[in-house]
Amino acid sequence: MKFFVDTADVAAIRELNDLGMVDGVTTNPSLILKSGRDILEVTREICDIVEGPVSAEVVASDAEGMIREGKHLVTIAPNITVKVPLTWDGLKACKALSSDGHKVNVTLCFSPAQAILAAKAGATFVSPFIGRVDDINLDGMELIAQIREIYDNYDFETEILAASIRSVNHITEAARIGADVITAPPAVIKGMVKHVLTDRGLEQFEADWAKTGQKIV
Repeated sequence: MKFFVDTADVAAIRELNDLGMVDGVTTNPSLILKSGRDILEVTREICDIVEGPVSAEVVASDAEGMIREGKHLVTIAPNITVKVPLTWDGLKACKALSSDGHKVNVTLCFSPAQAILAAKAGATFVSPFIGRVDDINLDGMELIAQIREIYDNYDFETEILAASIRSVNHITEAARIGADVITAPPAVIKGMVKHVLTDRGLEQFEADWAKTGQKIV
């Protein structure tokens, strides 16, 4: 499974990237706002840090505008993936941009039917939003499973990018189901290391070591 980090926080991206925990980055207008920086400037800096795909999202609502913005975004760096919404205009933009050889991430996917359309339009990635599906009392993981089954049935090349990740359980369940990629905030990825039994074991080791009175160096 590939790990994308869902943030525009350059320091957080750099820390995870140095550990080999970053295969790509996803951003969106809300994350750019949170960064407080110019979209072109911060996206270029992220692309300099990360070798893998960096999703930069268009903000136009019509296909022509999305295509125009997408063509501008890809000039930032060779590893830019243009992010478009799963609307009819977004699918038109996806088809046009992917036909020109650009990577496209179709975002805000909430149904298997939408995921089929994204694959047919040539999407590199489709981003089902697990957490937001859970928020309306449906099962986000079932959505991932349904898309996985359909894509496998027809050998679609579009990768399933599980998004709106809220917890470590979301990551492990998405991995079990077979999502190709997850994108999660830095805190959730770092939270994967935590386990109460690891903490207890370390406490015991430290206490026993102190009793030996020894030093390694």
